[in-house]
Amino acid sequence: MHNLSDFIHHHFDKSADELGEIEKRVLAKAHERKIISTDINAALRAESSVGERLADSIARVGGSWYFIVTFLLFLVFWCVVNTIVLLTRAFDPYPFIFLNLVLSMLAAIQAPIIMMSQNRQAERDRFEAAKDYEVNLKAELEVLSLHQKIDMRVLTEIAALREDIERLHQRLPS
Repeated sequence: MHNLSDFIHHHFDKSADELGEIEKRVLAKAHERKIISTDINAALRAESSVGERLADSIARVGGSWYFIVTFLLFLVFWCVVNTIVLLTRAFDPYPFIFLNLVLSMLAAIQAPIIMMSQNRQAERDRFEAAKDYEVNLKAELEVLSLHQKIDMRVLTEIAALREDIERLHQRLPS
């Protein structure tokens, strides 16, 4: 196949205008015999802003057992210091109103950051699915192309065998 339109017509029952952007890109790469797979992590890292990377880091730490255990130890320490150690001069006596304020502010800041990270994960999943589709489509095209080459080779060999048989029949006495 000499040009891309022949390649498209040969592999699809559509014209080039009827194909989607992804199919056109995959067909062009397949026709040029170029690799289509990419390093998804590197591609996403290159596109992410400082704020997005920071949100991912905060969500990674905030959703870890290390954070939960450390924060639990901090809460126990706070309560012990303000009830036992500083009996007469506690800076946040029971019912720990200042601690509640700090926890509320932390939750108010942490929740949107985690939501941003979850949105980025959903975006990453969509990006991965699109890349998987492209790679699968190219692999399918390559398999079809190999089938066609094998079929053509088999047909050529059958034709050559047929000619050999006809020549043998012509040489044999009747």
